[in-house]
Amino acid sequence: MKKIFIINGGQHFAHSGGKFNKTILEWDKSYFTKENGFEIKITDINEPYDLMEEVNKFVWADTIIYHTPVWWFGLPHKFKEYLDLVLTAGHRKGIYYSDGRKLETPEINYGTGGSLHGRNYFLTTSWNAPATAFTLPGEFFKQTSVDNGVMFGFHRMNAFMGLEYKGSFHFHDLEKNGTPERIENYAKDYTQILKEIFQTEMIVENN
Repeated sequence: MKKIFIINGGQHFAHSGGKFNKTILEWDKSYFTKENGFEIKITDINEPYDLMEEVNKFVWADTIIYHTPVWWFGLPHKFKEYLDLVLTAGHRKGIYYSDGRKLETPEINYGTGGSLHGRNYFLTTSWNAPATAFTLPGEFFKQTSVDNGVMFGFHRMNAFMGLEYKGSFHFHDLEKNGTPERIENYAKDYTQILKEIFQTEMIVENN
């Protein structure tokens, strides 16, 4: 059984109720079933949590799946707080041991002290911005992708823990153009991505 830890970072705040992140979570539950060979644990950052239980979920998982909306070009503050608290609590408790450097060579090897090697992570983000804001010349993000731009630091955070990048999926134009048809198409595309990534991995392992 593959062990999947899913974190719902969709915060309830102002006009945001985190509904779309709950929708993604339902898609996850439909795919990551025992029948398909998965065991899952889920955290919703809006609910109370125990720091060491969360640390243990990171250590337990084969794959960590993060679902987050992007607010003002970063993480919702409650999700950021969750990561600050949990990852700090995980110091020398299975998430990371050090920053990787040694006293005699402090200029090199920064970021190599993670303890989660052999595990990986998958990221989804959700946006008001359309996909074309990242791809068209002259548009807002200057042809810089989500992963190489706004979420670059997030990816390096995971590398710091020793996690390997497994993939990402970005949901765009959900506020002004979140039509039922768009959501339905996203459901199909997202499920297909999960099949391509996780079924392929399980076939390789079984061989």
